[in-house]
Amino acid sequence: MYLAWAIAGAAIGVPVGAVARSTVFQLSVPSGAPDRSACPCCCAAVDPRPALRCGSCGSGFGRPGVLELVTAAVLALLLGRFGDSPQAIPFTFLGALGVMLAAIDISVQRLPDRLVLPAFPLLISLLALAALLEHNGAGLVRALLGGLALGAGFLALALLRPGQLGGGDIKLAGLAGLALGWLGWPAVMTTAVLGFSLSAVTTLALLAARRVSLSSAVCFGPFLLGGALIAILGTGR
Repeated sequence: MYLAWAIAGAAIGVPVGAVARSTVFQLSVPSGAPDRSACPCCCAAVDPRPALRCGSCGSGFGRPGVLELVTAAVLALLLGRFGDSPQAIPFTFLGALGVMLAAIDISVQRLPDRLVLPAFPLLISLLALAALLEHNGAGLVRALLGGLALGAGFLALALLRPGQLGGGDIKLAGLAGLALGWLGWPAVMTTAVLGFSLSAVTTLALLAARRVSLSSAVCFGPFLLGGALIAILGTGR
């Protein structure tokens, strides 16, 4: 691990998480509902620009410090893994976006297209840049195939077992598959296996604790993202 880069990632992650806070707040609404435009405490209009708290009453958007600390931890791990390699750029982008998506999915069981869809061309562009700088055209082709394979696999599972996976999960699988495909097919497979394994173990634990019932819907996005992070960190250079 590149210790200096890990420290830099932690330092960068705090302001990145702070900037993302208002976006997470505005998009944490049920599917089909309009974005939040007013403070839940004073009903004042929310400034569309990044902000930590309401400009009128001062109430914070979400739990103080959580988003910042999680983003800092994820970026520290990723930059510690890749260091100054061009690969660090697409993977840290996906890491920061993944924290935002996980926070929204945990809150309202939704992975908004407004974040996921624009991420596809941007991530592909960043991987293409890394491929150009590292003379790794094969890695870019493998990334595109990985995104297609993981997305198609999740789509097939959703069709076979309706209600288990949502459209957002399928799109997120395709997005994660792009990054994992760059690292290799074992990383793609590991992500899928870990995602379902983490989901199953957590669901069983929640059932045992009577926090959910058999009919409850449990968000899958955070488990897929967690599996992707473990696969990225565990994949050799």
